[in-house]
Amino acid sequence: MLTSENIAPHTHLSVNENKLVKRLLRETGRAIGDYQMIEDGDRVMVCLSGGKDSYGLLDILLTLRERAPIHFDIVAVNLDQKQPGFPEQVLPDYLSARGIPFHIENRDTYSVVKRLIPEGKTTCSLCSRLRRGILYRVAHELGATKIALGHHRNDILATFFLNLFYGGRMKAMPPKLVSDNGEHIVIRPLAYVHEKDLIAYARLREFPIIPCNLCGSQENLKRKEINRMLEEWDRNFTNRTWNVFRALSHVVPSHLMDPQLMDFAHLKATGQADDEGDHAFDAEDFPAPAFSEDDEADTALPSDDGTDRSALQERVLVRAHASHQFAPDQPTAGS
Repeated sequence: MLTSENIAPHTHLSVNENKLVKRLLRETGRAIGDYQMIEDGDRVMVCLSGGKDSYGLLDILLTLRERAPIHFDIVAVNLDQKQPGFPEQVLPDYLSARGIPFHIENRDTYSVVKRLIPEGKTTCSLCSRLRRGILYRVAHELGATKIALGHHRNDILATFFLNLFYGGRMKAMPPKLVSDNGEHIVIRPLAYVHEKDLIAYARLREFPIIPCNLCGSQENLKRKEINRMLEEWDRNFTNRTWNVFRALSHVVPSHLMDPQLMDFAHLKATGQADDEGDHAFDAEDFPAPAFSEDDEADTALPSDDGTDRSALQERVLVRAHASHQFAPDQPTAGS
């Protein structure tokens, strides 16, 4: 696995730009290593839409390949869905100029979607199904052993909350999965990467971004509502979204309620102490949040509102002290 120690700096970049590039390479390399996404001899088909995420994915994988201890091939694939005004030459010109092997698949899914979906309704679901089937076929024809998608950490979190709020399921996007037709391995190498870093990287690399005029321009989608919620959390609550993301890989089935994951029906008392067992009558001992200006603001309540300000101030001080003793496992500054 590639680490920050064996990723050479880009001497022509500023200090902050170098940090950005190294962070992207480190997090992508770590995700690839953690889930064994790419193996020696793989032919990786990178799905390139023309958006910032897929451009970033392709560029990062090309850089990692130069330093990887294994050999793997990369081919970029774009599905031209025949959207009106789509600049057909942008991707071929960009890929040709960089010497990247590519394939453009021409399929008029745009007309199909517009014909079947009433005006004003969300097209994402049908568009995604059509696109997925075509890309699976292309992967087979190209001999690709892995299909790489550009979903990042924010996408995974948004999908988790969409399923939680609207589907009643604890389900997100896996970093690696078998395709629904059973023939392909799909990977998401950017699983650990924050979207803001991909935005900054796209500006740095000056990718010729192509906007999506089909689903990308639709307003009031549930996903956008979730993204606004996550953005607000990022602004106001230190590490809240990071801890939710971290929880996706720290699941404790015995402390949930799914009988498919835990055989609750046949639980028996063993008569032996278990430090990992449930302390059924104890309050959960959570790490306290970091002390913030919000906590200080709590102490400045009007004196006539009936609030015990001395007790409130004591609670704030306890929280601040506890946060230093029980800080959660979290990324270092700037990561």
